[in-house]
Amino acid sequence: MQAHRPAVFAALLGLTRAGSAIGDFWVQSDFCARVKGASDDHPVTYEDPKTEKKKVHGTADGRKACLQHCLTYTATQAIVAGLGARALGIRVHPAAAAIALAMSFGTHYAADRRVPGEGLLEKLATKTGKGGFYKLADYGLNGAFHLDSAWHHGWETVAALIATTGAKTR
Repeated sequence: MQAHRPAVFAALLGLTRAGSAIGDFWVQSDFCARVKGASDDHPVTYEDPKTEKKKVHGTADGRKACLQHCLTYTATQAIVAGLGARALGIRVHPAAAAIALAMSFGTHYAADRRVPGEGLLEKLATKTGKGGFYKLADYGLNGAFHLDSAWHHGWETVAALIATTGAKTR
């Protein structure tokens, strides 16, 4: 397996990246996308597109929406990576896969719980001199989105490295 480990890593990284994009942009509900950063200090008003009813959401709803998103996101990654690995003849060790998915879930929740002024990514951006970029929402760019994506890509790389531990080819 050692000679094939770089290829297994590349395959798993590509699969988890694809699962991430599908989970973030196709599977995530509009409700979760809008409410996951809500807090009591920074409530979010969500208008149901079907009923046109508006409801104000605080901390508890924000946490639930973020949790629901991270569960569907991680499940999507697991399905895409699992089916892809099977199709490629890669046997991922169950413990390594579980650790990689748990890390993906946890780091995704930490990044996506973007409470204004309190979110992890905003704090990191500010401490590293990227606060202005984080707040940028002009010229066709959204700094928070790009820093969020870079955060996820970095952790997906670590997760793919973990998932290659004990992986075998058929």
